[in-house]
Amino acid sequence: MTTNADGAAQSPQPPPQQPRRRVPAGAAVLREDVTEAIRAAVFEELAAVGYARMSIEGIARRAGVGKTAVYRRWRSKLHLVLDLVSAIAVQGLPAPDTGTLDGDLRLLYEVTSRALRHPVASQVIPDLQAEAARNPEIAEAMQKALREGQAGVASGIVAAAQARGEIRTGIDGELALDIVSGPLYWRAVVIRGPKPPKGYLESLTRATAAALKAL
Repeated sequence: MTTNADGAAQSPQPPPQQPRRRVPAGAAVLREDVTEAIRAAVFEELAAVGYARMSIEGIARRAGVGKTAVYRRWRSKLHLVLDLVSAIAVQGLPAPDTGTLDGDLRLLYEVTSRALRHPVASQVIPDLQAEAARNPEIAEAMQKALREGQAGVASGIVAAAQARGEIRTGIDGELALDIVSGPLYWRAVVIRGPKPPKGYLESLTRATAAALKAL
């Protein structure tokens, strides 16, 4: 029991109710299956028409959704592509763990070679690289996807080889990354050559391992 300003007794008042927070409209409608369908449609659309001709309308039509579903997730096709390219960098490649430097390099080259020869990747990556020359945001995202994704795997291979005593410690990490990753990307992305001839990956593995040991 409390008293009021005049000294009269009064019953305690219940605490004021906090206003209920409203859930923003549309916050619960971003279904993951729709998001994944849009992402898949972007890769297909990029491979089919290229970045310059790609449109939100085309992406929505290929994904089987309305344009609104796309715009709820991304403000523009630029932000959509940047999001996808950044996701590639985060996912990266599986780190080989065969127990030897040659085995790790061979497995890395097999996986990377198959990925770069995929019809979608073989069309999308060169197109985005050309677009990156005109758009700094795409250039930054491409560098992150293509370089940092490989850097984590390559540094893991080098660190494991150092721990086994196959290569010395203290080598130039940037140079090691160039040696490991450069040849396949040059062949697949820059000159866009055909499937490597028989024995190429084995020869590349031996040459790369020898170069790392010589650093």
